[in-house]
Amino acid sequence: MSVASIEASEHYVWGGNCDGWHLVMSENLSVIQERVPSGSSEVRHLHNKTEQFFFILVGTASLEVAGITYVLRASEGFHVPAGVPHTLSNQHEQALDFLVVSTPPSHGDRENA
Repeated sequence: MSVASIEASEHYVWGGNCDGWHLVMSENLSVIQERVPSGSSEVRHLHNKTEQFFFILVGTASLEVAGITYVLRASEGFHVPAGVPHTLSNQHEQALDFLVVSTPPSHGDRENA
């Protein structure tokens, strides 16, 4: 057990210009903080076994879930059940920082949708 922060966590880059930090990595739980610059997005995908909760820390996210786009602002979150196609994007000027909580962890449980 330890204090989690982006300074002390494993960092990775995705999508060419987006950052992620593994705050919690266990067999049953993943908590990741991610930063998405303006104009960036992930590929639309789904997880067969993993459910996720996205929680916005800074900025505004556009989260498309099963064909409906939700606009999430700081201190707002959204639950995406397993098996539901989704994609997150930053269509706004300010960088987007958010948490994504996954159970079980989504690594290896992702397919493009």
